[in-house]
Amino acid sequence: MATLHPGSIADNEGEHHKVDPPPLQQKELDAGALFVLKSKGSWIHSGYHLTTSIVAPPLLSLPFAFASLGWAAGILCLVVGALVTFYSYNLISLVLEHHAHLGHRHLRFRDMARDILGPRWGKYYVGPIQFMVCYGAVVGSTLLGGQCMKAVYLLSNPNGSMKLYEFVMIFGSFMLILAQIPSFHSLRHINLVSLVLCLAYSACATAGSVYIGSSSKGPEKDYSLNSDTETRVFGIFNAIAIIATTFGNGIIPEIQATLAPPVKGKMFKGLCVCYAVVTVTFFSVAISGYWAFGNQADGLILSNFLDGGKALVPKWFI
Repeated sequence: MATLHPGSIADNEGEHHKVDPPPLQQKELDAGALFVLKSKGSWIHSGYHLTTSIVAPPLLSLPFAFASLGWAAGILCLVVGALVTFYSYNLISLVLEHHAHLGHRHLRFRDMARDILGPRWGKYYVGPIQFMVCYGAVVGSTLLGGQCMKAVYLLSNPNGSMKLYEFVMIFGSFMLILAQIPSFHSLRHINLVSLVLCLAYSACATAGSVYIGSSSKGPEKDYSLNSDTETRVFGIFNAIAIIATTFGNGIIPEIQATLAPPVKGKMFKGLCVCYAVVTVTFFSVAISGYWAFGNQADGLILSNFLDGGKALVPKWFI
């Protein structure tokens, strides 16, 4: 008598045929799962989504990280960060494919944790961490957006009376509008624009750094590390944390859930698109910013373009 394996049936000839994995039970899906479940995307769409989840404004802090690490350690940490995260993201994607083939499709990190590590991991560990990260990202993005709008306002109107909280409220209203989008897949066009903007502000940061560094307007270049051992050690850990968190924002399960079947190979292509952009933006901004400002690089490199309120580059550029 033929032995049947899970996921197969036998016909009268004893041959085995694969059976499609059972569909997800709709009653088990919450609003968050339904948001990412519209599976109609291509590998190009996954490239957009991955890029805009990883290539974000925090990359403008990379010259500041270099200021605590120096040239050799800074470049080494960037290379290691790129290699480790690319491998990790690809590995997570393969795990998701494997479990989807077995009929256990995971739409979020906490779904993976619950199914692979046990229910407590998903509910009490990964879920709360994901919530805190998302909450922090939304609050941080809103504050950063408000600060940028205020900076532009003050450059055009130095005596303006509008306060920071007003710009935060304006930017927050834009965030509320984006929050009404019905599914992750619906973000593909917005994320394409975001991809172009990522390249644009990275190119602007690089060009501005090269311009200032090549002129007499910039500070005297000093690449020496802090002489105080305690300060240097804390600076190294801070710099590594900046680089790690800048690379570590990929939301692989949610993005993979938006891909149209068959998924096989699509995420790897999307990751290749993403890391092509990551390599260009991260390395160009980090190296040019540190070259131009040395150990005086600020936490946000664009702040170095303003010297005591005086723009070191044309105002229209900022």
